[in-house]
Amino acid sequence: MIPVGLSLVPDVVFLDLLHDVIRDEADYYELAPETLWFRSSSGALEPNGFHRTFRELVDATRKPVVAHGVGFSVGGASEADAARRTSWLERIRLDHEVFHFGWYTDHVGVSALGGLATTLPLATPMTDAAVMRTRGALEALQRIVPDVGVENSVFYFHLGDPLDEPAFLGRVVAGPRCHLLLDLHNVYTTALNAGFDPHAYLARLPLDAVIEIHLSGGRDSPAAWGGRSMRLDSHDTAVPEPVWALFDEVWPRCPNLRGVTLERMEDTVTVPDVAVIRAELRRAREALRR
Repeated sequence: MIPVGLSLVPDVVFLDLLHDVIRDEADYYELAPETLWFRSSSGALEPNGFHRTFRELVDATRKPVVAHGVGFSVGGASEADAARRTSWLERIRLDHEVFHFGWYTDHVGVSALGGLATTLPLATPMTDAAVMRTRGALEALQRIVPDVGVENSVFYFHLGDPLDEPAFLGRVVAGPRCHLLLDLHNVYTTALNAGFDPHAYLARLPLDAVIEIHLSGGRDSPAAWGGRSMRLDSHDTAVPEPVWALFDEVWPRCPNLRGVTLERMEDTVTVPDVAVIRAELRRAREALRR
């Protein structure tokens, strides 16, 4: 049976409200390691209080952990980015000794430029040079966690045809023990914003490379932002029905799938959401049984 996991976020309200769901409904946990660090006055990356909280949770529940980063910037190329990456790799190595990550993924694209974080991943040209940079970053990660991968990101502008991205991702993960994290809300969001058929995108993906699927929700931006409403990958609502439909369609075509993870952002869970999240974890598990 393919396990169903829940992403854990550094948010006291999230952890308190979902206390029973986290322990009873999730088969494994997903952590974003960089949310568990701070940079000390000496410049070193040090564990914060949530690092200890999650370590105690994992010790108590004895459930597996996978890592999903946002800021490793697998497409970055500058010297400043390389220096930053070195410090991150050491911190990831120390965390791997604690959490024993089953695999480590990050968002395809650039999340740091000149040593400065961009907050959201930015698209890279889908060129041979970008493939080599990204594969080089994944190979560096593999020296710590043997199984690594990239996630299809949401981009609000594209350097090329977004329907060429599946082939680009296939080239990135062509190496041994390199995998694809398929985020279905990201596919749905990008398809709405860029005006393509999400089924056509999925048909072009190397589905045999998929190690994990992400399920999440989002919302539409106010039209006042620019005269046009855009779909936001905000992880702050229930998984929409079109994403569930994509999930039912695609997961049986992923022969190497090892986990399905439900995502929610911090500061987005209220009391009524607890029952919703519990039901979503159960719905995913029931779909996998079928």
